[in-house]
Amino acid sequence: MTDLRTDAPTARPDTSPGGTAARRALRTAARRVLRFAVSLAVLLVASFAMIHLIPGDPVRASLGPAAPAELVATRTAALGLDRPLPEQFFTYLGNVLTGDLGTSFLTGEPVADVIAARLPNTLSLALLATAVALVVAVPLGMWAAVRTENGRNRGTELAFGTVTGTAVAVPEFLYSIALVAVLAVGLGWFPPAGQAGPTTYVLPVLALSVGPIAMIARITRVETLRELGSDYVRLARAKRLPAARLHLRHVLPNTLTATLTVGGLLLTSLIAGSVLVEYVFAWPGLGMKIVESITQKDYPVAQAVILVYGAIVLVVNLAVDLVLGALDPTSEIKEVAA
Repeated sequence: MTDLRTDAPTARPDTSPGGTAARRALRTAARRVLRFAVSLAVLLVASFAMIHLIPGDPVRASLGPAAPAELVATRTAALGLDRPLPEQFFTYLGNVLTGDLGTSFLTGEPVADVIAARLPNTLSLALLATAVALVVAVPLGMWAAVRTENGRNRGTELAFGTVTGTAVAVPEFLYSIALVAVLAVGLGWFPPAGQAGPTTYVLPVLALSVGPIAMIARITRVETLRELGSDYVRLARAKRLPAARLHLRHVLPNTLTATLTVGGLLLTSLIAGSVLVEYVFAWPGLGMKIVESITQKDYPVAQAVILVYGAIVLVVNLAVDLVLGALDPTSEIKEVAA
């Protein structure tokens, strides 16, 4: 009889540091994707429930009290609102998954077409504001950290903290009103509203980016001060490494993890915060559309826009989580340990 127990090497689990790190990263990514899926399911349920939580009959509210009962009944049946609630939900879920977001009460236009036409305008504002915030805030925060290191220049530290703290506290729509009053109406440098060329982007992008600039600058200053107090910086200074090279090639990359994380999160807040800014500047984006749809009781449009806003926030948060896990392995350890 042949002995099956040979001296051939048997497979062993990969206990190398690289294998362990890879498995840990995969587990962390799986947790974050699962959390994203659960959040997306909650968002779908909440957006479906929105139209059913409106007091009274949403179809009657949109058509007006003088609308004939036959028209109300016809519209209700066309929307499927006369069916059992579970059937309505699964119909809504199937429509969303196939890209059918309903039809506008007012215009009869497919809601998906409305969103497709306006979403790029909202994203362009948010992305430009995020880029401006990062480009301005990171050098500003590093400069403030270098100037105030080891308790030097107390006046600069006080001015920086006061200005940035005040800038963070002011909401975007107040910046919008002030910019229109001063730069558009008062000085006439920029158009006050609408989208008609590159200059029309300036005021809404400024209104959206002032607060994030202040917030990211404050975080960058704290992170830079922490790096400036580390051992490798002391060693580099002892070796007479030029300050510009030290700050740009060594300190800056180590401060970017927290800065880029906050920048990604701010992108989601800018998308959501653009609603009032778009309304002030009559910007043809989703923010303007959601205000119009709510005031005009066009509930399918409002429902779909809220769903899209929520989905964008969830996707960006997932992307930020995954990028942070790739840039900062310690975040993976904390996630798995939790």
